[in-house]
Amino acid sequence: MPTVSPLRSVDELMGLLADCADAWDAPDRSGDPVDLLDHDRQCAELLRRDHPGDEQLQIAGLVHDIGHLLVPGDDAGHGRHGADAVRGLLGERVARLVALHIPAKRYLAGTNPAHDLSPASRRTLITQGGAMTAAERAVFEADPDFAAALALRRADDAGKVVGLAVVALATWRDTVERVAAGR
Repeated sequence: MPTVSPLRSVDELMGLLADCADAWDAPDRSGDPVDLLDHDRQCAELLRRDHPGDEQLQIAGLVHDIGHLLVPGDDAGHGRHGADAVRGLLGERVARLVALHIPAKRYLAGTNPAHDLSPASRRTLITQGGAMTAAERAVFEADPDFAAALALRRADDAGKVVGLAVVALATWRDTVERVAAGR
């Protein structure tokens, strides 16, 4: 199992996020239709709009898919890789939310067959464990971050719009710094 080095500074994180421009969730670009940077910014903006008082959730949306860049091709492990990278810098809750965005997908697949997954997300669901069983759903529903994880997942699924205008990455720096300082 690959190990990921923890990010040491906001500068390092912002540089990694910038490297997500023209990087894709699938190395052969067969996945989602927007690059990782556009996708992550769309997610973060949706979360800022819908959860303006939860900056940790917003930043989890901004960083949730960096695992694709850190360990290309590991669809099943990208949440864990991203969580491992940000835990020391952004705190346990942000890391947990990053890791939980995959179980949240499995939960929604098991409880709402009409939930709109992109073709790439439907394809990777199988490698990520498939739809949750009833027993898995009960455990997940008891998680203190259950509602936030579902919010992140819904933003993840909605944040794949080609050509959508989003704010520049640099505008997120102050929020990242506040979350890092409050970890």
